[in-house]
Amino acid sequence: MTNTVLIQKATEEIKAKTFGTTEQFLEIHEIVYEDNNPKVARVDRDKKDGTAIVYFPVKDEKFYLAVYLNTEPEVSIRGVGTESYNSVYFHASSEILTLEQLSQMTTLKSSLGRNKGDEKRSKNGRTRIVWKNSTIFFEPNPEPDEFEDKLKKLLDYLDQDKEGVARLVDEARGSIQVAIEFHNGNTMLGGPHINKEVINRMAGLNLEIDFDLYVGGKFFKS
Repeated sequence: MTNTVLIQKATEEIKAKTFGTTEQFLEIHEIVYEDNNPKVARVDRDKKDGTAIVYFPVKDEKFYLAVYLNTEPEVSIRGVGTESYNSVYFHASSEILTLEQLSQMTTLKSSLGRNKGDEKRSKNGRTRIVWKNSTIFFEPNPEPDEFEDKLKKLLDYLDQDKEGVARLVDEARGSIQVAIEFHNGNTMLGGPHINKEVINRMAGLNLEIDFDLYVGGKFFKS
């Protein structure tokens, strides 16, 4: 089973709109196209039950159209829906320590970082604003994925250097940060779920978690 087969089947659904959900969504939003075909953001084949998910980026939005497929006994469409934009990362911040000093506390490779005093853009583009803290970020999987999977993958990553993470927590207020943007199609947004196993894993690393929740997109037509 190749990703090409899954993408082909999901693309056929985008073009044919055999599911009501597909038709309803494409009445109000456009999928990003590339070379005359819907652009694919990711093919997710991590599910133990054999379900695959093909994510399509939505024009001018952060969330995705998701096509769910059965892979056994043959490839078929299981359903269509939207997947929120989910950013799940660990960050640590300090008014005293530099970015280099924060980096040296762990063997983990950071995704992004900045030093106290670095300039940031103001909204008007003219005012000079500087960061008041040095901050380091770790986001091992920025690609489209479900929140629960992203959180587990982040914890798997952090578990590779528990001592370093502990230092960042103790000395630089390290914590998990989550930013989610849902499609506000019918105001029924759902929400993130954290099971007992994951709560225990976070507790083992002495981690807090913060959520920033947003909505975007157009309402479904009546």
